Amino acid sequence: MPSYRTSLSLAAAALALSLAGCSASPTGSASVTSTGSASVSSTQQVVTAATIEEDTHYDSDDLTWDSASEVAISLFDGGSQVTSSSSAGVTLDGSTVTITAAGTYRLTGSLGDGRLVVAAGESDTVRIILDGVELENLTGSPVVVQSADEAIIYLEEGSTNSLTDATTYADQGEDAPNAALYSMADLTIAGPGSLAVNGRFNDGIVSKDGLVLASGSVTVEAEDDGIRGKDYTVLLDGAYQVAAGGDGVKADNDADEGRGWLLVSGGTLTVNAGDDGVKAYNTLSVSGGNITVAQSEEGLEAQHISVSGGDVTVTSNDDGVNASGGSSSTSGDTGMGGPGGGMGGGMGGGEMAAGDYSVDVSGGTLTINAGGDGLDSNGSATISGGTVVVNGPTSNGNGALDVNGELAVTGGTVAAAGSAGMVVTPGTSSTQSGVQVSFNSAVAAGTPIHIVDASGAVAATFVTTKSSASLVFSSAAITEGGTYTVYTGGSADAAAGITTGSIDGADQVGTVTAGGYTQAQGPGGRR
Repeated sequence: MPSYRTSLSLAAAALALSLAGCSASPTGSASVTSTGSASVSSTQQVVTAATIEEDTHYDSDDLTWDSASEVAISLFDGGSQVTSSSSAGVTLDGSTVTITAAGTYRLTGSLGDGRLVVAAGESDTVRIILDGVELENLTGSPVVVQSADEAIIYLEEGSTNSLTDATTYADQGEDAPNAALYSMADLTIAGPGSLAVNGRFNDGIVSKDGLVLASGSVTVEAEDDGIRGKDYTVLLDGAYQVAAGGDGVKADNDADEGRGWLLVSGGTLTVNAGDDGVKAYNTLSVSGGNITVAQSEEGLEAQHISVSGGDVTVTSNDDGVNASGGSSSTSGDTGMGGPGGGMGGGMGGGEMAAGDYSVDVSGGTLTINAGGDGLDSNGSATISGGTVVVNGPTSNGNGALDVNGELAVTGGTVAAAGSAGMVVTPGTSSTQSGVQVSFNSAVAAGTPIHIVDASGAVAATFVTTKSSASLVFSSAAITEGGTYTVYTGGSADAAAGITTGSIDGADQVGTVTAGGYTQAQGPGGRR
């Protein structure tokens, strides 16, 4: 059994995926092997929404309180005030408001150059209600949680709030705050209101502990990372839009066993990133919600990536989905090279070994548009359900699928189109058949590709968004050993992706046989 960087005491298990080496096949000849045993399959525990209150600081009770106990604070330049009958737990010092005790604090008003500091006890829960707040700091971070057990930022219904930090911080020490919203304690963001975070110096939202995004309408613009949790980052609900010069959303604890994981189980997340879109050091899990990585170098990246639900769309300059990281490989050389996929992970040109990495798709929809490898695992990959669409690279130096172990396809629907020089196909443990097609000349973007069975019925229609020289397709509609005729042109009922269509007016380009893939020996893509 391979060792994992994570050892989470969590409920659900996901199969490990393996995408393997690189190959090209002759035009008009394609097959899938659907029997055999997998040598790299394993189980990986992942966090789920059902266990979120056990595995994080978050508790739904955190979002209910007695309004009579609120401490009201009015912010304004020249002298903020406590306007409630109780001022316990609040210290006012010029433009700095400091909260020193557990409780619920409702903030209104604005500060053009001020700061909210939480310096409570290590066992205290501090709930901060933002009810129409504009807070900016000209020398550093406008919100700093120095100490607490948990800090909750609650966005009041109907309210619009904003946090803006300085372009240059006066204190740039190693442990100094470096984000517009910065917390040394567990942090929760929730509520039906809205929040705009402008991280003009470095990051937008940072928790140096755990981070749960429970609800809210939140936009983040950041010079470097947009949203960053350390032990974990969780999106339960809400709408989050992130524009970041560095990584979009991440969990980056690389030191503590079982930490550095990220879960999206609901809500909507849109990311434009200068580096990676959504990233975790250990496990990245998507069980629901909608993720759109509109711009990135690498779209999703973690040691283990699991998609069991939701709708994920990724656009990347390099790898779209990348299972990689600092874990050592289990055997063999780590130099350039890619294993052959069709023979269950047999080594190709450079014999790059399968490491402790996995991609697992068991449900949901995953759509990738990648300039580098599309779906890439430095270990194994499994597709057992859901829909996977890859519009891969046009360069032969990368592939729509790239795996160092075995790609096991046991269910779902897979359409992976891209260049012809680095083709990876399902391995011998796959129980669902499919076909591999290589074209004599590249098929132009937007052209329907039809796979037609022996009776003349269209088993599948696929429309790529990029010029494509190869296609690997697998679904329950493909019968092992069957002969299929491939057409291009005609019509399709959707502008892109897996759809239905007609071969009226289409051109026949060849026949393929489901049940066995061809392989080529070629160098692996970038990791």
